[in-house]
Amino acid sequence: MKLIIANWKAYITDSKKATDLVGAVSKTKIKKSAEVVICPPFIYLSFVVSCSAFAKASADKQSSVKLGVQDVFWEESGAYTGEITTAMLGKFGVKYAIVGHSERRNRLGETDEMINKKLKHVLESGLTAILCVGEREREDRKAVPEIVAEQVRADLAGVPPPFIKKLVVAYEPIWAIGTGVADTPDDALSAALYIRKTVADIYGAKIASALRVLYGGSVNAQNAPSFINQEGLDGLLIGRSSTDKKEFLEILKNI
Repeated sequence: MKLIIANWKAYITDSKKATDLVGAVSKTKIKKSAEVVICPPFIYLSFVVSCSAFAKASADKQSSVKLGVQDVFWEESGAYTGEITTAMLGKFGVKYAIVGHSERRNRLGETDEMINKKLKHVLESGLTAILCVGEREREDRKAVPEIVAEQVRADLAGVPPPFIKKLVVAYEPIWAIGTGVADTPDDALSAALYIRKTVADIYGAKIASALRVLYGGSVNAQNAPSFINQEGLDGLLIGRSSTDKKEFLEILKNI
Protein backbone atom coordinates (compact mmCIF):
# COMPACT_ATOMS: atom_id res chain seq x y z
CA MET A 1 0.00 0.00 0.00
CA LYS A 2 1.34 3.39 -1.01
CA LEU A 3 1.48 6.00 1.77
CA ILE A 4 1.08 9.68 0.88
CA ILE A 5 1.90 12.14 3.67
CA ALA A 6 0.68 15.74 3.30
CA ASN A 7 2.91 17.90 5.49
CA TRP A 8 1.28 21.34 5.49
CA LYS A 9 4.18 22.85 7.47
CA ALA A 10 3.24 26.51 8.15
CA TYR A 11 2.06 27.33 4.64
CA ILE A 12 -1.65 27.48 5.46
CA THR A 13 -2.49 30.44 7.69
CA ASP A 14 -6.26 30.52 7.26
CA SER A 15 -8.71 28.06 8.84
CA LYS A 16 -11.11 28.32 5.89
CA LYS A 17 -8.42 27.19 3.48
CA ALA A 18 -7.53 24.37 5.86
CA THR A 19 -11.08 23.02 6.00
CA ASP A 20 -11.57 23.52 2.26
CA LEU A 21 -8.43 21.53 1.48
CA VAL A 22 -9.14 18.68 3.88
CA GLY A 23 -12.72 18.55 2.63
CA ALA A 24 -11.57 18.22 -0.98
CA VAL A 25 -9.10 15.46 -0.10
CA SER A 26 -11.69 13.60 1.99
CA LYS A 27 -14.14 13.61 -0.92
CA THR A 28 -11.57 12.34 -3.39
CA LYS A 29 -11.84 8.71 -4.41
CA ILE A 30 -8.54 7.21 -3.36
CA LYS A 31 -7.53 3.80 -4.62
CA LYS A 32 -7.57 1.00 -2.07
CA SER A 33 -3.87 0.57 -2.72
CA ALA A 34 -3.11 3.92 -1.06
CA GLU A 35 -3.49 5.75 2.24
CA VAL A 36 -3.33 9.53 2.68
CA VAL A 37 -2.22 11.18 5.91
CA ILE A 38 -2.92 14.88 6.45
CA CYS A 39 -0.54 16.65 8.86
CA PRO A 40 -1.85 20.17 9.57
CA PRO A 41 -0.41 22.65 12.08
CA PHE A 42 -1.61 21.84 15.61
CA ILE A 43 -3.87 24.90 15.69
CA TYR A 44 -5.93 23.48 12.80
CA LEU A 45 -6.55 19.99 14.23
CA SER A 46 -9.97 20.96 15.57
CA PHE A 47 -10.95 22.52 12.23
CA VAL A 48 -9.88 19.40 10.36
CA VAL A 49 -11.77 16.93 12.56
CA SER A 50 -14.88 19.12 12.52
CA CYS A 51 -14.90 19.29 8.71
CA SER A 52 -18.01 17.36 7.68
CA ALA A 53 -16.33 15.56 4.79
CA PHE A 54 -13.38 14.48 6.93
CA ALA A 55 -15.68 13.43 9.79
CA LYS A 56 -17.73 11.33 7.40
CA ALA A 57 -14.61 9.72 5.96
CA SER A 58 -13.16 9.09 9.43
CA ALA A 59 -16.36 7.37 10.55
CA ASP A 60 -15.58 4.71 7.98
CA LYS A 61 -12.92 2.47 9.51
CA GLN A 62 -11.83 1.54 6.00
CA SER A 63 -11.21 5.18 5.09
CA SER A 64 -8.00 5.91 3.23
CA VAL A 65 -7.64 9.37 4.82
CA LYS A 66 -5.96 9.61 8.23
CA LEU A 67 -4.77 12.42 10.50
CA GLY A 68 -1.18 13.07 11.52
CA VAL A 69 0.90 15.76 13.24
CA GLN A 70 4.13 17.47 12.25
CA ASP A 71 5.93 16.96 15.55
CA VAL A 72 5.35 15.80 19.12
CA PHE A 73 7.13 16.07 22.48
CA TRP A 74 8.74 13.10 24.23
CA GLU A 75 6.86 13.34 27.55
CA GLU A 76 3.16 12.83 28.34
CA SER A 77 2.80 15.97 30.45
CA GLY A 78 4.69 18.37 32.70
CA ALA A 79 6.42 21.73 32.81
CA TYR A 80 7.22 21.93 29.09
CA THR A 81 6.08 25.33 27.86
CA GLY A 82 4.83 25.36 24.29
CA GLU A 83 5.04 21.60 23.74
CA ILE A 84 2.33 19.26 22.42
CA THR A 85 2.12 15.75 23.84
CA THR A 86 0.55 12.52 22.61
CA ALA A 87 -1.90 12.69 25.52
CA MET A 88 -3.29 15.94 24.09
CA LEU A 89 -3.77 14.38 20.67
CA GLY A 90 -6.00 11.48 21.68
CA LYS A 91 -9.35 13.19 21.23
CA PHE A 92 -8.47 14.25 17.69
CA GLY A 93 -7.95 10.71 16.42
CA VAL A 94 -4.35 11.30 15.34
CA LYS A 95 -2.74 8.14 13.92
CA TYR A 96 0.64 9.37 12.66
CA ALA A 97 3.40 11.69 13.88
CA ILE A 98 6.32 13.08 11.90
CA VAL A 99 9.58 12.89 13.86
CA GLY A 100 12.93 14.50 13.04
CA HIS A 101 11.97 16.55 10.01
CA SER A 102 15.08 18.18 8.54
CA GLU A 103 13.69 21.67 9.10
CA ARG A 104 13.50 20.93 12.81
CA ARG A 105 16.95 19.36 12.79
CA ASN A 106 18.60 22.26 10.96
CA ARG A 107 16.60 25.33 11.96
CA LEU A 108 15.46 24.41 15.46
CA GLY A 109 18.48 22.46 16.64
CA GLU A 110 16.92 19.04 17.14
CA THR A 111 19.57 16.41 17.76
CA ASP A 112 19.48 12.67 17.17
CA GLU A 113 19.25 12.23 20.94
CA MET A 114 16.08 14.36 21.04
CA ILE A 115 14.66 12.61 17.99
CA ASN A 116 15.36 9.22 19.55
CA LYS A 117 13.37 10.18 22.65
CA LYS A 118 10.50 11.48 20.53
CA LEU A 119 10.51 8.36 18.38
CA LYS A 120 10.37 6.02 21.36
CA HIS A 121 7.54 8.00 22.93
CA VAL A 122 5.49 8.10 19.72
CA LEU A 123 5.85 4.35 19.19
CA GLU A 124 5.09 3.55 22.83
CA SER A 125 1.93 5.65 22.60
CA GLY A 126 0.63 3.50 19.75
CA LEU A 127 0.98 6.07 16.99
CA THR A 128 2.81 5.35 13.76
CA ALA A 129 6.04 7.35 13.57
CA ILE A 130 7.30 8.88 10.31
CA LEU A 131 11.04 9.23 10.90
CA CYS A 132 12.76 11.68 8.54
CA VAL A 133 16.40 11.23 7.54
CA GLY A 134 18.52 12.76 4.80
CA GLU A 135 21.89 14.20 3.85
CA ARG A 136 22.67 17.90 3.52
CA GLU A 137 24.74 17.76 0.31
CA ARG A 138 24.51 15.22 -2.50
CA GLU A 139 28.04 16.01 -3.70
CA ASP A 140 29.41 14.00 -0.79
CA ARG A 141 29.54 10.41 -2.03
CA LYS A 142 29.55 9.13 1.52
CA ALA A 143 26.42 11.09 2.40
CA VAL A 144 23.83 8.34 2.05
CA PRO A 145 25.75 5.20 3.11
CA GLU A 146 27.38 6.94 6.08
CA ILE A 147 25.50 10.07 7.15
CA VAL A 148 21.96 8.77 6.56
CA ALA A 149 22.82 5.36 7.97
CA GLU A 150 24.24 7.01 11.10
CA GLN A 151 21.04 9.02 11.52
CA VAL A 152 19.00 5.82 11.31
CA ARG A 153 21.19 4.02 13.85
CA ALA A 154 21.16 6.94 16.29
CA ASP A 155 17.43 7.60 16.00
CA LEU A 156 16.54 3.91 16.47
CA ALA A 157 18.90 3.33 19.42
CA GLY A 158 17.11 1.26 22.06
CA VAL A 159 13.85 0.94 20.11
CA PRO A 160 12.48 -2.61 20.71
CA PRO A 161 11.97 -4.75 17.56
CA PRO A 162 8.16 -5.07 17.96
CA PHE A 163 7.81 -1.29 17.60
CA ILE A 164 9.38 -1.23 14.13
CA LYS A 165 6.11 -2.44 12.60
CA LYS A 166 4.71 1.01 13.53
CA LEU A 167 7.64 2.82 11.91
CA VAL A 168 7.83 4.56 8.54
CA VAL A 169 11.09 6.13 7.34
CA ALA A 170 10.99 9.10 4.99
CA TYR A 171 14.15 9.77 2.99
CA GLU A 172 14.27 13.52 2.45
CA PRO A 173 17.58 14.86 1.12
CA ILE A 174 17.93 18.33 2.63
CA TRP A 175 19.33 19.83 -0.57
CA ALA A 176 16.06 18.93 -2.37
CA ILE A 177 13.59 20.32 0.15
CA GLY A 178 11.92 23.52 -1.01
CA THR A 179 14.42 23.99 -3.83
CA GLY A 180 12.25 22.78 -6.67
CA VAL A 181 14.98 20.28 -7.57
CA ALA A 182 13.94 16.75 -6.67
CA ASP A 183 16.17 13.72 -6.40
CA THR A 184 15.95 11.08 -9.12
CA PRO A 185 13.78 8.00 -8.54
CA ASP A 186 16.85 5.75 -8.95
CA ASP A 187 18.91 7.66 -6.37
CA ALA A 188 15.93 7.75 -4.00
CA LEU A 189 15.65 3.98 -4.39
CA SER A 190 19.36 3.56 -3.63
CA ALA A 191 18.90 5.59 -0.45
CA ALA A 192 15.90 3.44 0.50
CA LEU A 193 18.02 0.31 0.06
CA TYR A 194 20.74 1.75 2.32
CA ILE A 195 18.10 2.57 4.93
CA ARG A 196 16.68 -0.95 4.81
CA LYS A 197 20.19 -2.44 4.99
CA THR A 198 20.90 -0.39 8.12
CA VAL A 199 17.63 -1.52 9.70
CA ALA A 200 18.45 -5.12 8.70
CA ASP A 201 21.82 -4.86 10.46
CA ILE A 202 19.97 -3.91 13.66
CA TYR A 203 16.75 -5.90 13.51
CA GLY A 204 17.22 -8.54 10.82
CA ALA A 205 16.21 -8.89 7.19
CA LYS A 206 12.58 -9.86 7.82
CA ILE A 207 11.80 -6.65 9.74
CA ALA A 208 13.76 -4.53 7.25
CA SER A 209 11.94 -5.96 4.24
CA ALA A 210 8.58 -5.01 5.79
CA LEU A 211 9.70 -1.44 6.56
CA ARG A 212 7.97 1.27 4.54
CA VAL A 213 10.36 3.87 3.09
CA LEU A 214 9.04 7.06 1.50
CA TYR A 215 10.63 9.82 -0.56
CA GLY A 216 10.28 13.52 0.20
CA GLY A 217 11.84 16.60 -1.39
CA SER A 218 10.33 18.96 -3.99
CA VAL A 219 7.61 16.49 -4.96
CA ASN A 220 4.98 17.86 -7.35
CA ALA A 221 2.27 16.60 -9.71
CA GLN A 222 4.79 16.22 -12.54
CA ASN A 223 7.41 14.08 -10.78
CA ALA A 224 5.22 12.27 -8.23
CA PRO A 225 4.27 9.36 -10.55
CA SER A 226 7.91 8.47 -11.19
CA PHE A 227 8.51 8.10 -7.44
CA ILE A 228 5.19 6.42 -6.69
CA ASN A 229 5.77 3.82 -9.40
CA GLN A 230 9.36 3.14 -8.38
CA GLU A 231 9.63 -0.40 -7.05
CA GLY A 232 11.08 -0.26 -3.54
CA LEU A 233 9.62 3.13 -2.63
CA ASP A 234 6.42 2.96 -0.60
CA GLY A 235 5.08 6.47 -0.98
CA LEU A 236 5.75 10.18 -0.63
CA LEU A 237 6.21 12.87 2.01
CA ILE A 238 4.90 16.02 0.33
CA GLY A 239 5.37 19.54 1.63
CA ARG A 240 4.27 22.69 -0.17
CA SER A 241 2.52 20.87 -3.03
CA SER A 242 0.20 19.24 -0.51
CA THR A 243 -1.21 22.69 0.35
CA ASP A 244 -2.14 23.46 -3.26
CA LYS A 245 -5.53 21.79 -3.75
CA LYS A 246 -5.29 21.39 -7.51
CA GLU A 247 -1.71 20.12 -7.34
CA PHE A 248 -2.31 17.66 -4.51
CA LEU A 249 -5.52 16.23 -5.99
CA GLU A 250 -3.62 15.68 -9.24
CA ILE A 251 -0.99 13.72 -7.32
CA LEU A 252 -3.67 11.56 -5.69
CA LYS A 253 -5.32 11.02 -9.06
CA ASN A 254 -2.08 9.60 -10.46
CA ILE A 255 -1.41 7.07 -7.72
